[in-house]
Amino acid sequence: MNAIALFNDTAPLPTVLDRPTPSLHRRHRIDQFDLVAEAVDRFNTLLNRLDASAHPLDADRIATAARELCDANLTQPPAPCIAKQMRRATTLVCMTGDPDWKAANDAGDVARLVIDYVRGEGDLIPDTLPRVGRLDDAIVIRTAWPRLADEVADYLDFCRIRRIEARLRGVSRLDFHMDRDDWREACRAEFALGQHQRQVRESSYLPSPAPLFRVH
Repeated sequence: MNAIALFNDTAPLPTVLDRPTPSLHRRHRIDQFDLVAEAVDRFNTLLNRLDASAHPLDADRIATAARELCDANLTQPPAPCIAKQMRRATTLVCMTGDPDWKAANDAGDVARLVIDYVRGEGDLIPDTLPRVGRLDDAIVIRTAWPRLADEVADYLDFCRIRRIEARLRGVSRLDFHMDRDDWREACRAEFALGQHQRQVRESSYLPSPAPLFRVH
């Protein structure tokens, strides 16, 4: 997976979703699907659990965002900003399902809450809607991401080191196991090796030149 693509700021969701106050168009329909007020309220309750500072969304802003994405991506389903968030969700599934990795703090619980929504049947927007059926999933993932980004970065580095350690031992990755403590120890060893290599590059094994001897 492309770790850089998971963390960069390209392909953001529509900016209308970030306005702190309701918009005025009073849209409530995406294609032929109506956003029901009770469902929007439940959706906002979930967003608040993921980020207590998140501004509530109204049906108008969600429908406007969906319309923007449909207008901008008529031949490219799904919209790139949604696809990016779904790649993040795939990484969360891998992380929570990896028996070697134990998430720190509450990151595991937050990740599972996101996955449950993405996989569940009580979506605010039906997944079957063309191009924007995953917009609500993308909003949920983006809302939770600040609480998950550091943990995901650690997990991806753990996967990198685990592959290296398995290769050094000449075994299949699936047959090799390590845990978070092993990863930390490997990180320390890798850092020490990097420091040593840098010191070697910046120094010389040749003796310092002797000062010139002058006869006056």
